Amino acid sequence: MKFNVNQQDLQKSLSYCQGVIEKRSTLPILSNVLLDVSNSKLTITATDLDLIFIHNISNVDILEEGKTTTSSSIMYDIVRKFSSGNKINFSNPEENRLQLESEKSLFNLNCITPSEFPLTEENFTDNEFLINSKELLKLLNKCKFSVSNDETRHYLSGIFFHQTQKDEKMFLTAAATDSHRMSISKVRLQSEIKFEPIILPKKTIFQLCSLLEDYEGDVKISNIKSKIKFELNDSILISKLIDGKFPNYVQVIPKENKKKLEIDLKLFLNSVDRVASVSLDKKDGVKFSLSKDMLNLSVNNSNSGDGKESLNVKFEHELDVSFNSRYLIDVASQLNGESIQIYLKDSSSPALIRDPADFDSIYVVMPMKG
Repeated sequence: MKFNVNQQDLQKSLSYCQGVIEKRSTLPILSNVLLDVSNSKLTITATDLDLIFIHNISNVDILEEGKTTTSSSIMYDIVRKFSSGNKINFSNPEENRLQLESEKSLFNLNCITPSEFPLTEENFTDNEFLINSKELLKLLNKCKFSVSNDETRHYLSGIFFHQTQKDEKMFLTAAATDSHRMSISKVRLQSEIKFEPIILPKKTIFQLCSLLEDYEGDVKISNIKSKIKFELNDSILISKLIDGKFPNYVQVIPKENKKKLEIDLKLFLNSVDRVASVSLDKKDGVKFSLSKDMLNLSVNNSNSGDGKESLNVKFEHELDVSFNSRYLIDVASQLNGESIQIYLKDSSSPALIRDPADFDSIYVVMPMKG
């Protein structure tokens, strides 16, 4: 094989691969990327067996077609240190050697034969639908921080995607919870789609977010029983799904929270962040002491001290309640509007948080005891 490719195109592609490849893989081939130069494009593939990432670069000069595999992290490290925008010349003088040349640099990398690279072809043509990249990114961003890290309940360690209906309108709805907090967000679908409910794993979520941040356009989604495929212009992501049943999250949404607290979003975010500074591990609750149109925030840590702050708010009741500061900051950081609305019932019931600028997303946060 013999080809040359633009440094920036290759660096971008390999940086996506870094998110897929496991750092401590037992199989040497899984540390490698597959480079395939054919059909007037360079195709780069990375996998950890659960996730497959395929990226096409069409801006290549091909002198001789061929394929090989080499270490993803070493090649990425070299490529990103080459001058930006330069051409990199590739060739493989021997079967187990890949040569990279740019300006005055010359590298020879070890290769493993491409026949060892695990590739699975599957037919995903059945249930296909299109969604705008920014709408899909919104669903992921609004929910990903609520995904559980608890290995024992694997069905909570992803985002639950399913189709829902309200007033004749169809939605793609996403939900995530770690049983202390929950995020739900939805986007309108043009029409009903064929889509079985799925739980998308955490690693796939973060990989998909990094792809979508750089992409404007439609994403084609298709799923078969245990896998899902996302197609963007130049990239394909195929992921295994989490096998398990997501709990009935709708019954957890508070229905009786009549005490509405409205606060300027930026002031709230900055205040909570400041008073929480006194707690090193952020595990101490931020105490809300609410009276008419006044919120006193306080954190008390027996080892490091205490912090207090007061805010003018809209509130018609009196109530004391404590929350994990991290949970509040996570939610508030995802809101789009000028203010945050928190609906409360009492000091031991979950709070419902809404964004006045996004009626399609809601959040539930459990209070802390004490």
